[in-house]
Amino acid sequence: MAGATVFLTSGAVLILEILALRLLAPYVGVTIETYTATIATVLAGISLGTWLGGRAADRIEPRRLLGPLLVVGGALGVLSVPLVRWLGATGGGSVVGLSLVGFFAPAAVLSAVTPTVVKLQLRDLGATGRIVGRLSALGTAGAIIGTYLAGFVLVEAVATSTSILAVGGALMAAGVGLWLWLGRGGVPAVVVAVVLGMVAGAVAVRSAGPCHVETVYHCARVVADEARPGGRLLLLDTLRHSYVDLDDPTHLEFAYARVFADVIATVAPAGPLRALHVGGGGFTLPGPGTGSDW
Repeated sequence: MAGATVFLTSGAVLILEILALRLLAPYVGVTIETYTATIATVLAGISLGTWLGGRAADRIEPRRLLGPLLVVGGALGVLSVPLVRWLGATGGGSVVGLSLVGFFAPAAVLSAVTPTVVKLQLRDLGATGRIVGRLSALGTAGAIIGTYLAGFVLVEAVATSTSILAVGGALMAAGVGLWLWLGRGGVPAVVVAVVLGMVAGAVAVRSAGPCHVETVYHCARVVADEARPGGRLLLLDTLRHSYVDLDDPTHLEFAYARVFADVIATVAPAGPLRALHVGGGGFTLPGPGTGSDW
């Protein structure tokens, strides 16, 4: 049970770290700065959480700590969704600020689990190296599995916010189980955990995300152009990807669309033209000889 607890919480921290990149992308893009801020924030949370968790385990009975740590860590993970969305929508959050607000606290609380479990397991100083080494190895293995699970499975199969809610909910459920199993829970603990989980989940579900469609790689959304009433811009995260003017199809906003129009007008000035276009975006092409969209 000790090894499984460390394995799962370490895996959850890394799952949240990978998913954090996708949650932040619609507001700050996917850049080296995004990766740097997210990784550094989670590492800072792990560092502080491990240190404070060890100090707390020396002062408080570890059996009283484990359940609450998982419940609170899971709830904070769930709350990262509305917090990032709220701060990102206001336009006041930098990439570092969004990372800190969303993921520093859950990483810190969940990382306090490992030293707490170590404290519980240390009954013989002669076995210190074996116990610490085993739990450290299991935590690292959980982090590796969590990284692969998030990057190769969850990002492709499920919406980012849904994955975060599922991870947070699983942590809270595991926390309640530990609370009861270690004999430090009871009805009040279950009630507190359920209420906390319901509140965090409700806040997260009610927070509207910016994506119209969440693809494997991007948050896709169509926004109106303030300068042109009929203009519609396709954004992938923060990147301007395609443009269509519903009122004036002869308006070609992007340079690549104007190049297409010139080539088509030269190859088939009178039209019609049969062509295979490998691509997507706005799924429009300049019409042959007219400069308008098909």
